[in-house]
Amino acid sequence: MREGYEGTGPGAITPDGCAVELYSRLPVGNEPDVITAAVPAGAHILELGCGVGRVTHPLLERGFTVTAVDESAEMLERVRAARTICGPIEKLDLGERFDVVMLASFLVHAGDTEVRRGLLRTCVRHVAEDGCVLIQREGEDFHARVPRERVDPAGFTVRIVSAEPVGDGVDSVHVEYEFPDAVWTQTFLSRPLTKERFEEALGEAGLRVDRYLTEDGTWVRAVPVGA
Repeated sequence: MREGYEGTGPGAITPDGCAVELYSRLPVGNEPDVITAAVPAGAHILELGCGVGRVTHPLLERGFTVTAVDESAEMLERVRAARTICGPIEKLDLGERFDVVMLASFLVHAGDTEVRRGLLRTCVRHVAEDGCVLIQREGEDFHARVPRERVDPAGFTVRIVSAEPVGDGVDSVHVEYEFPDAVWTQTFLSRPLTKERFEEALGEAGLRVDRYLTEDGTWVRAVPVGA
């Protein structure tokens, strides 16, 4: 388990506190639509932090080729019909370039600045010169209005229970997922990033924002500097 991360509930828990069984139950949102609208048809996508394939599988169904990466072998066991690679994202070096590199699940908000830099370097290392990097950010108010909860139409409740400062601009975030038959929790470290600080972090890695893909600014299309 990574320091500052924890998870509880039935089944395997990954090093960042994610429960494999939980993520197997969570429905996909609008991510496949956002991605499809932002990249060429049939693109080869490197998905960093694919989990159980919640987004991978809809992308495959839409005709994309996906190389799915995760540090959890238990997560990757749930991924079907895609090439899978197990290992830490920040150390990945496949010696290949992809039309699209995807860094979702708010990974860019890693509490450890060096981990974030490693993640973005991996994106730059693997994106084609004329390719793009799709990044999912936290909403501007993710760490505010806590506690709060949302009842999903699928019949479960998500609660952001707390977001407590732990120093150096990092919060410890505690989340609960309540289903009729089980409850899971996850505690993780998250570094809030203003739009300006986010764009600075991309620039440090050799990326620039091409455009924000959603009205709330949570999905971003970035390209290599100079492209």
